Amino acid sequence: MADDDLATLGPAAGPRTTSTDQPADGPEHPQPGPGTAPAAGPAARWLPRLVIAGLVLAALNLRPAITSLGALLEEVRDGLGMSGTVAGLLTSVPALCFAAFGIAAPRLARRWGPGAVVCTGMVAITVGVAVRPYAGGTGGFLAASALALAGIAVSNVLMPVVIKSWFPSRVGPMTGLYSMALALGTSLAAALTVPMTGALGGSWRTGLAVWAALAAVAVLPWLVVVRQRRATAGPAGATTARPVETPVRITASPTAWALAVFFGLQATAAYITMGWMPQIFRDAGVSAGTAGVLLAVTMAMGVPLSFVLPRLATRMRHQGPLAVLLGLCGLAGYAGLWLAPAAGAWAWALLMGISNCAFPLALTMIGMRSTSSAGVVKLSAFVQSVGYLISIPGPLLVGTLYQHSGGWGLPIALMAGLMVPQIAVGVLAGRDRRIEDEA
Repeated sequence: MADDDLATLGPAAGPRTTSTDQPADGPEHPQPGPGTAPAAGPAARWLPRLVIAGLVLAALNLRPAITSLGALLEEVRDGLGMSGTVAGLLTSVPALCFAAFGIAAPRLARRWGPGAVVCTGMVAITVGVAVRPYAGGTGGFLAASALALAGIAVSNVLMPVVIKSWFPSRVGPMTGLYSMALALGTSLAAALTVPMTGALGGSWRTGLAVWAALAAVAVLPWLVVVRQRRATAGPAGATTARPVETPVRITASPTAWALAVFFGLQATAAYITMGWMPQIFRDAGVSAGTAGVLLAVTMAMGVPLSFVLPRLATRMRHQGPLAVLLGLCGLAGYAGLWLAPAAGAWAWALLMGISNCAFPLALTMIGMRSTSSAGVVKLSAFVQSVGYLISIPGPLLVGTLYQHSGGWGLPIALMAGLMVPQIAVGVLAGRDRRIEDEA
């Protein structure tokens, strides 16, 4: 994807020409943001702030469709007549959709512009979340969930691209803000879904559908960004001349593969946690409401840590030690879930929350492992698509092992076993390399 494709979300400041590998709104053309002087015109002052608002609102909506389901999974299973294996498949659907639809994000962004694709993604989340509880039967529920997850998938891929394009000198802080909002949305959905369901009449259908309102709000800033871009693009719809792009064969980069495997293994752990951790606690005798709060605590740990971790990572030449630390916290949390799931529930929830911060670390490394926005969009699409493909079997295997073994010993052993290679590839992905140099 050429850098001028990224510029379709860039500032509407009139025609510009570049012949370098940098994006039009890259380091050679710093993007105005909060606290900096505008480059030209009113749009240069308020549009970056609107992009920040759009990033935050979009991030808030990238996990509630999943964690709200985790909090009510038992009620959904009973209501739709699902077996444990089918429920495991349901928890694998996010990874499948993220892999299938995420790989299309660069092509869609090249055709329509990243802003328009993210805006459409928010619309898809709104419709999918609102419709799925009332779609009728397991098939309809899965189809509507897939629509919402498609919107999440393309937004997942394009968020690092938007950050690199608009804020090239602030990748760490902006990734931290985005990751913090994502963690906040995740934890809010986990904590509030059960009590909101009770307050709204006790129907799990209403408890899931209510999150569509938050997604609808996220559409608004992106509509303005897209409209502003089109209003200033001119009759031909182009704001820049096509720059020269450095060819990058992404599959030839060892760092890209290491980062993809790291992303896939951390996604496996995250979706197993979001989909099954409340059930682990409920089977240990914890109430449904408390199990939802425990999941919320796990997700809430990512709020402060997701803001701090990317800043710390960008100041380190090698991010491997961070990957090791997060992995060790995950191993300790799994050990606790196996030995004393109810007695030490709060401690295990905290440890798992720290471990799940491998996600913002992976996002930060995506932005650091390429020299240009064009490289970031290729790396982001490759890492997330391959990574989510890797993560597909995990939740399904957990559901199958749980159903056939009658307990959580084998599923937890699987989770702990996967943490070891996650640590190893995290060390490799954290090396100070660029995909352009390797390829």
